[in-house]
Amino acid sequence: MADYIMDLRELVGHRPLLQVGAGVIVVDGGGRVLLQRRSDNGCWDYAGGSMELGEEAEETARRELLEETGLTARSLELLGVFSGRDMHYVYPNGDEVYNVDIVYICRAYSGQLRPQEGEVDELRFFDADRLPENISPPSRRPLEHWLSKNHI
Repeated sequence: MADYIMDLRELVGHRPLLQVGAGVIVVDGGGRVLLQRRSDNGCWDYAGGSMELGEEAEETARRELLEETGLTARSLELLGVFSGRDMHYVYPNGDEVYNVDIVYICRAYSGQLRPQEGEVDELRFFDADRLPENISPPSRRPLEHWLSKNHI
């Protein structure tokens, strides 16, 4: 599959981009949330990534979940679309983005946990009321929204 954002980066360098992506907050039967420790910034995050040209948001979410965690989503429920100033982020390499993140909840999934080499250092389920402090900045608002909806 092509890598649209990387192709754009070759043209614009580190300048700010509007980056549309999709993410998946996986919740197990005990209400625990699956997070991954990112290789690039060492922060915890849910699975997700940039949309490719012609790809539907749900396809992006399913693809990223499988690539980053080894899990296949059997069903997805839309949590929300998150954008705006608090979705601004500068990656450790200097790439600057304003994210539009379409986030889904997944409670039905299959597969074995397998962190994506080079992108994910660790996968771990956390109790919803005991999430780690160092959540990746663009993922804080979607996770807080999910927590507020679930009265945690």
